[in-house]
Amino acid sequence: MNKITITTNFDVFESIQELPIDIQNLMQEAIAIRKTAYAPYSNFKVGVALLLDNEKIILGSNQENAAYPSGLCAERVAIFHAGAVFPEAKILKMAISAASSTTTTSAPIPPCGSCRQTIAEYEIKQNTPIEIYFMGEIGSIYKSDSLKNLLPLLFDKKFL
Repeated sequence: MNKITITTNFDVFESIQELPIDIQNLMQEAIAIRKTAYAPYSNFKVGVALLLDNEKIILGSNQENAAYPSGLCAERVAIFHAGAVFPEAKILKMAISAASSTTTTSAPIPPCGSCRQTIAEYEIKQNTPIEIYFMGEIGSIYKSDSLKNLLPLLFDKKFL
């Protein structure tokens, strides 16, 4: 038997003010759009702001449905919108903010598994990494240089 070790690295910013100015602005966009989320079942609102290489910012918030599989996470709302409206643009940076209506989220909230797979698809398609910044409602922000830090054993088209 052999063993492999996989390590990941994240930059940690203790507050939004520590972020580079462009990322502060992107995170503020994510926070603002988070407040428009439709989350009457989970009471967990997520907002995402994407910076594209054409300098456009695409926003998304989670949209729930009583038939749970019919809803969409904020990350996929934003990514699919970017793919539909700007199919040739690359996603450079992603800012994610999440908050609960019942408790204070002070730990960074990463994308769920389905969203990680969607981000992976776009990162592979564009052949460039996507910087991902994520936070809760308050507290520190984690930065990943690529989705590969969050999903090191990617499933992609080479397996099909």
